[in-house]
Amino acid sequence: MQIALPRSFFNPFDWFRSGNKDPRKNLRRSIGHIIGSSPSNLGLYQLALRHTSASKATAIEGFRESNERLEYLGDAVLGMVIAEFLFKKYPYKDEGFLTEIRSRIVNRETLNGIARKIGLDQLIEFDGSRTRSMPARTSMYGDALEALVGAIYLDKGFSFTRRFILKHLLSHYDIESVVQNNGNFKSRLIEWAQREGKEIRFEIVSEKGNSHFREFIAQVLVNEEPFATGSGYSKKKAEQAAAEKAFELLAIK
Repeated sequence: MQIALPRSFFNPFDWFRSGNKDPRKNLRRSIGHIIGSSPSNLGLYQLALRHTSASKATAIEGFRESNERLEYLGDAVLGMVIAEFLFKKYPYKDEGFLTEIRSRIVNRETLNGIARKIGLDQLIEFDGSRTRSMPARTSMYGDALEALVGAIYLDKGFSFTRRFILKHLLSHYDIESVVQNNGNFKSRLIEWAQREGKEIRFEIVSEKGNSHFREFIAQVLVNEEPFATGSGYSKKKAEQAAAEKAFELLAIK
């Protein structure tokens, strides 16, 4: 899958190195460049960039504010816009095809990459401060991108958000390459096992890290014999990594 870097790429973190001491003004200009319009409600974008590790207490006892709720909203909006895009682009494809391609487009690894390309990784508030020294194996970039979509939707409305997704996010994809490249190694491995009369089972054998950065180790078993392992920041990603390794070992085409 190709994620292209636009020629006019601009690093929004540059505003934080420009000598301007007003962080709100810097953030407003950075977000404005990313979305193509000055934010009306800057607080929404501040919240969208606040990782759960930097959550803040509220007047509601037991509730701490982070970007998780905006991530939930943005995930729904992003999924809807991409579903409409695919529905119109492929008028003769069935529901299974459309669902699979949408899943490939919004997978966490790809969203992480796009978030970095547009500079969100430089703006995320983590552990109380904005930092660039975050672990590579993390979903926080993609989470923040979905939260940003949620913030744009609340701030600018659906039409603006739809244009932002189509122009600024989908432009990073080579859609035909996405269609041709089936990266779901787990499902493909299961299909292979069914053809060959083999039994395939996945299990999580270990995990490490803390609540914010947890890494899982998955193992794939063929006929109850350990065959390959893989790691990832989610159980699903670890299973995919294990399946991909099994693909290599089995030389499956």
